Amino acid sequence: MGIEKALRLVKDLPRVALNNIKNSPMDQKKPHNLRRGWGKNKTHGRGHKGQGQRMTLPKLGFETGHKPFYLRVPQEYYYEGHHLKRQYPPLSLLRLQRMIDMGCLDPNEVIDISSICMTGHYHLHVDRRHYGINLTEEGAEKFSTPICIEVQWASEMTIATIERLGGVIMTRFYDPLSLIALQDPETYFKTGKPIPKCKLPPTDAVEYYSDPKFRGYLADPEKIAEERVALSQKYGYDLPDLSESDKLSLLLKRKDPRQIFFGLHPGWIVNLTEKKILKPKAEYLQEYYHS
Repeated sequence: MGIEKALRLVKDLPRVALNNIKNSPMDQKKPHNLRRGWGKNKTHGRGHKGQGQRMTLPKLGFETGHKPFYLRVPQEYYYEGHHLKRQYPPLSLLRLQRMIDMGCLDPNEVIDISSICMTGHYHLHVDRRHYGINLTEEGAEKFSTPICIEVQWASEMTIATIERLGGVIMTRFYDPLSLIALQDPETYFKTGKPIPKCKLPPTDAVEYYSDPKFRGYLADPEKIAEERVALSQKYGYDLPDLSESDKLSLLLKRKDPRQIFFGLHPGWIVNLTEKKILKPKAEYLQEYYHS
């Protein structure tokens, strides 16, 4: 009985592997503390005289009396505050057309930062101060799909390319918390947090997002229509009439300035397990999310 019990015990024990091997407590040598006065003969391991024995070592960066490195290099004031600036990773029109051709993006739906990030061909790092997409004009001569797109930064040539084909472009600001939810909505919904309320742009970006020339989402729609005509005259193309387009309802689709998802309002909690949407009922929450 004893042998069978021992064999059964050995059989149930985990196999010896590198992750469960430990050293014997007697094999671990205790490190010697040089500050103590015990052992290591008369100098206690510190040698004779000098900074090492007297514990008067120089501060970090000291170069034995010479002018230190950080003072030899001239100051470059034009880099001041560069690490605090908002970054907009570029996305060219050529890559955007390639995503549409491969079926990663649906031109019959509004293309925003969420749909672009979910393709896996564009990555956004909020911890590196990425604030959205900079749609560049590279490949403008090859872009051929009328779309309704929402980006965070766009040049005049890019806007002209989109509108020449009968599309609509809008520049929109998102704060970092909203970008975290937008770049991977499924992961954010699984956390059980409510959909955040998008903040307004900072003071140095209000002018850009209120300018109809850049199709800002805070600009007057009538002035945007005037700028569309002026831009078509500048680049010499015939501006398509949106009222005659079969995608009129898509081209006129807009979000509220505080909204980040289409059809979902701030403060709602999306339960993917039970496939339910929980809405706030407290008055102070409703007042906060609708303000």
